[in-house]
Amino acid sequence: MDFTLTPGQKTVQEKARQAAAAVKAKAAFLDREELFPGEILKEWAEAGFFGLSLPKEYGGGGHDYVTYCLAQMELTQACPSAALILHLNHSLFGLALAQFGTPEQKRQFLPPVARGEIFTCFALTEPEAGSDPSRLQTTAVPAGPDWLLTGRKNFVTSADRARYGLVAALTDPGQGPKGISAFIVDLNTLGVKRGPVEEKMSLTGAVSAALEFHEVRVPKDGLLGELNHGLKIFLATLDGARVGAAAQAVGLGRAVLGHALEHARRRVQFGQPLAQFQNIQWKLADMATDLEAAALLTLKAAWLKDQRQPYTTAAAMAKRFATDAAMAAALEGVQILGGYGVLKDYPLERYFRDAKAGQIYEGTNEIMRLLIARELIKG
Repeated sequence: MDFTLTPGQKTVQEKARQAAAAVKAKAAFLDREELFPGEILKEWAEAGFFGLSLPKEYGGGGHDYVTYCLAQMELTQACPSAALILHLNHSLFGLALAQFGTPEQKRQFLPPVARGEIFTCFALTEPEAGSDPSRLQTTAVPAGPDWLLTGRKNFVTSADRARYGLVAALTDPGQGPKGISAFIVDLNTLGVKRGPVEEKMSLTGAVSAALEFHEVRVPKDGLLGELNHGLKIFLATLDGARVGAAAQAVGLGRAVLGHALEHARRRVQFGQPLAQFQNIQWKLADMATDLEAAALLTLKAAWLKDQRQPYTTAAAMAKRFATDAAMAAALEGVQILGGYGVLKDYPLERYFRDAKAGQIYEGTNEIMRLLIARELIKG
């Protein structure tokens, strides 16, 4: 078993580390003002992070998914909101097209997505269908050579500015979840309505909003993959994206640990630095251990994906453990900083809020436990 990174992986990791360091102060300001991290995303796009593991022939970097995860572990330490927006382009839209798209769809959509020239979104969740896709109500019905899309999607990150969306819709309602198809939708099409920006407690730069579709005409070639195979496409896409989400959680947790450690070394109480108190040492040790375990779970899942081996369970384990570890680290980090931990002038308050979101998006951790348990029971 070899844990050594390749020269290419090390190069991307160091590049991402430097890119993150360059925008940390800017990211804190943007979060405080609840502003879109456009400048940060532009810098990351120019550095090639948007298309890291997307195919080279369609504008991507051609790296493996382990490399992408290593980069996310660095970038998220600076700006979790920007890292999530990048993740949407790369893993939730880009990788879905790379795996299931036709050559023509890849030629049309992937290059601007991989270069970060446009933003995309992933529209699965609805007011009555979150963890349970069987309650999906958005429909797509044939209309001559095209489809007419009608329905509403909730909690769509980047819905305010995304050009294209990957949208789930029922094409055979009688089959329930087996009648779902996946569509590539141009969100500038007549009949698409973008809802107001939702006020969130976390990831404020990664704007969420509803999308409404009122008989939106989608060309025939907007169907991604086979008709009525959409649920398989969305679940397969989420498997990969959950590994990326786990990498983001590792990065966020590492940022928390770094700030908590710095504070513990500097802050003096009762005549000695906090870092000299055993209970503080134990907190730091547990944080470091859990984050290291989360990183290993994440990289294993990414490696399985790269080897084209089954990794659904590994992805669920990585996502569940890493996001829980990040939340636990944030809780202890705020506690170590004490009163400073809840001040907006200090980074722990922001990381605490952002860590919570990781336990919810791309499948709640309760759903991750269900997936893991089902595989265990199947034997």
